[in-house]
Amino acid sequence: MPVIAAGGIAKGNAIAAALALGADAVQIGTAFLATDESNATAIHKRMLFSDATKYTSLSRAFTGRLGRGITNRIAREMKHKENCFLPFPFQSQFMSHLRKAAIDQEKWDMILFWSGQIAPALKHTKAAELMRSLIEETTGYFEHSKI
Repeated sequence: MPVIAAGGIAKGNAIAAALALGADAVQIGTAFLATDESNATAIHKRMLFSDATKYTSLSRAFTGRLGRGITNRIAREMKHKENCFLPFPFQSQFMSHLRKAAIDQEKWDMILFWSGQIAPALKHTKAAELMRSLIEETTGYFEHSKI
């Protein structure tokens, strides 16, 4: 059974560490979410490069499944109401109306912006640059460790 490492991976040293510990592959989320090529909204991408990413929290409030996002007003207000959430995908459908209204009114504190804890370290906005950097850093780590 393949082992895929995920969470907090956005640099070559993290990829190399996961592979060295026995992972068959890694999954990179937030780093690619922040690139121009992702389907994330422009405001979401800007948020991923802001100081707000220093503060994230886990919640089921937005989809019914546990996910990490930038802590904001809606995340704080829903924090201790987990027993009121609908199961996935119904919670997501329920929250979609709030999300649409918040986007229309530019009330960014009412929208979940998915973000891993690695976001403060992000630096690439182009997927090709990110991929090239990840390959170079990972390869460099393994080449250096053979010395």
